Amino acid sequence: MSDLESRPESSTGQPKLADLRVHYDLDELYESDLAATPLEQFRDWFAQAHAAEVLEPNAMVVATADAEGVPTARTVLLKQADARGFTFYTNLTSTKSRQIEANPQVTAVFGWYPLHRQVIVSGRVEPMPREEATAYFTSRPRASQIGAWASRQSTVVADRAALDDRYARLEERFADGEVPMPEFWGGWLIRPVSVEFWQGRASRLHDRLRYVTPESSASLDDADAWSIQRLSP
Repeated sequence: MSDLESRPESSTGQPKLADLRVHYDLDELYESDLAATPLEQFRDWFAQAHAAEVLEPNAMVVATADAEGVPTARTVLLKQADARGFTFYTNLTSTKSRQIEANPQVTAVFGWYPLHRQVIVSGRVEPMPREEATAYFTSRPRASQIGAWASRQSTVVADRAALDDRYARLEERFADGEVPMPEFWGGWLIRPVSVEFWQGRASRLHDRLRYVTPESSASLDDADAWSIQRLSP
């Protein structure tokens, strides 16, 4: 019987949160298992998550904080992972972008729960070059391009009809040509100073191995720039 089938329920039919348990017994992680660089290790685990058909393996929760330290978090999609770091694209006037401008330190979490794994990336954020952002924007589906224009992300909208009407007007505006990238849209690059690989283990004695570097501009594929630490679970 699976965990979901056997989970305890209260008299109201709702699950008893304190009693929910998952047995982490799929894999283990030792220092000798790690690749020489965090980029290689990430690509290996990402490939395994994709092969296992984990839902949207490129989804990551990005946590930011404003100048006063008030945090927010949301899920975004990773669009590139290379020697520089991890890239995502968004509206540059959104809450996350405004917080990044005020406080460029962020953490991103990939939760590959069916594999009992997560990856935690922490570092400093910088803007992606506009030419790279433009190249990615051009590759997006046309509907998503128009959606980027239609959404004044993080601002209050009167109702769904107002949003749909704005989209319809923009669809008409760009009907006869390409959709250019808005000035208020672009990419952010997370340059990590730590990348932690977490593997669930029995008795909650999980494996946590972390690549760390003192340099925020260290290349993710330079083995000499990174050291490896084991963290208590």
